[in-house]
Amino acid sequence: MKKLYSRRSFLKGLFSISIGGILTGAGGYTYARYLEPGFLDINQLKITHPTIPKSFDGFKIVQFSDTHLSEYFTIGRLRTIVDKINDLSPDLLFFTGDLMDEPNQYTQINEIVPVLEKLEAPFGKFAVYGNHDHGGYGTDIYRNIITMSGFTLLQNQVQNISMIDGHKISVSGIDDLMLGRPSYEGTLGNLNKHTFNILLAHEPDAALESKKYHVHLQLSGHSHGGQVQVPFYGPLITPPFATEYFEGMYDIDNMKLYVNRGLGTTRLPFRFLSVPEITQITLHSE
Repeated sequence: MKKLYSRRSFLKGLFSISIGGILTGAGGYTYARYLEPGFLDINQLKITHPTIPKSFDGFKIVQFSDTHLSEYFTIGRLRTIVDKINDLSPDLLFFTGDLMDEPNQYTQINEIVPVLEKLEAPFGKFAVYGNHDHGGYGTDIYRNIITMSGFTLLQNQVQNISMIDGHKISVSGIDDLMLGRPSYEGTLGNLNKHTFNILLAHEPDAALESKKYHVHLQLSGHSHGGQVQVPFYGPLITPPFATEYFEGMYDIDNMKLYVNRGLGTTRLPFRFLSVPEITQITLHSE
């Protein structure tokens, strides 16, 4: 185990030191540093499941994640993202964590709420903690910002989304796996298998546990899709708790997991073959 850890640490260090040189040598430095981080994919998915009520047929959910506000992902960029999300007219909106890269050092905290509160979703806006939200003494900072912006922060909690006819789906959120105190049994143990249950979990590898419960769809971020990928190889590195699942849709037993690539960057301001993403999910009843 010690050898594996040392090898992993060595590879991480090597990656951090040499990525600029690698991209420069490949002629991709300018693209990875200045172009791709400003791109945006809007990935549209359809989820069909027998527990989705007919009154939720065509119901639109939008997920965004991992903005990592910093000098590289600015308030101006966040305004653009908010406009893009509102253009999609979501019924329900999810943020799956990592709002600021370093909460206790971010100097424009007072400018975040006026931007995020403009997001519109008639059935609610929900968020969970990411590791950067807890890190840097950011736990209370993040909670204050996200709740003042009109989001419901789910920290090992479940909330129902109901239609006027009484039919419902549920949204759960567990605390961050790295720096929080996630409770799978306390959060998911009483889920009704006849209700369509969505789980928000910042780290995608939470699926290794959540698949044991009546979760039908897990939405995660954290991985940034690897942030830098190599053709025919995949991501050079993925963070802890994103080693099993790092991008896109997975079928895991009776559950689907979707891993959003996020919007910002961390550690290094590069993206290569991992374009920033907003996800739109449309529910369909069988």
